[in-house]
Amino acid sequence: MHGHNHKQDHSHSHEHNHGHDYDWGALGDHLEREAELSVPAITRAAHWLRELLSTDGGPAGVGRVLDVGSGPGVVTGLLADTFPDAEVVAVDQAPALLARAQARSAGRITTHRADLPGDFGTLGTADLIWSANAVHHLGDQQAALTALAASLRPGGLLAIAERGLPPRFLPRDIGLGRPGLQARLDAAWEGGFADMRADLPDATEEVEDWPAMLTRAGLTLSGTRTFLTDWPAPLAPLAREHLQAHVTRLRDRFGEYLDAGDRAALEALVDTDAPTGLLHRPDVFFLTATTVFTARASS
Repeated sequence: MHGHNHKQDHSHSHEHNHGHDYDWGALGDHLEREAELSVPAITRAAHWLRELLSTDGGPAGVGRVLDVGSGPGVVTGLLADTFPDAEVVAVDQAPALLARAQARSAGRITTHRADLPGDFGTLGTADLIWSANAVHHLGDQQAALTALAASLRPGGLLAIAERGLPPRFLPRDIGLGRPGLQARLDAAWEGGFADMRADLPDATEEVEDWPAMLTRAGLTLSGTRTFLTDWPAPLAPLAREHLQAHVTRLRDRFGEYLDAGDRAALEALVDTDAPTGLLHRPDVFFLTATTVFTARASS
């Protein structure tokens, strides 16, 4: 199970295969680039969580922080910066991604390998649990939130980053095929996402009302905020490389949901040499929003 720290995903721009047995370790470079694009937004989110934890009803101090579905640990490092006195733990199933997290952290974090949902009971307790774009990789999302809530210390905070707004990176009319390609890519992605969810073990249909689900997990709601990631055109090379990989994966995984004209437009966008390609176009940007839902354990 993984997050893109959103990605973020965090933003949540990572793509999904039709099954759940994906080689996440091989995606390390892509996940790291994606997460680095969201660093300003996630830094603001982490500061907001620090404020929430310091209010009445919060723990006396933040001694332990879990990043569940940490991926390569970009966000884990930001949490370590924000909570320098805490033990900050990257939790993931992929040893290759945990190794990246450890290498990035210069000793500021620890790692914990866990196959979820089976290993929820091995996480120990924490004052803050952050999980970005990871719960949706588990069949029973409500059970996952309930398990995370059970790991909170008194007054502790659970922060779930899910959905938000999908990334925008192209104008409506890009001079290739019919205008509105971005919206049709969103629809293709949603079709693939639904297939991915349906294929998960113990897949459970759920109205994805995250505050209601956090309440059912036995927690008290403490606020929802959305954080913007906004990199305008002309886009820097790091962001262009991320989009090149992202759109190539969209073509490979979800091309079946698109018509021939849109598939041809995607080919032009991922052409590394053509002026129509994402690596060279002057009009490419990166805009997305990461929504963080929070709730607190009773003190």
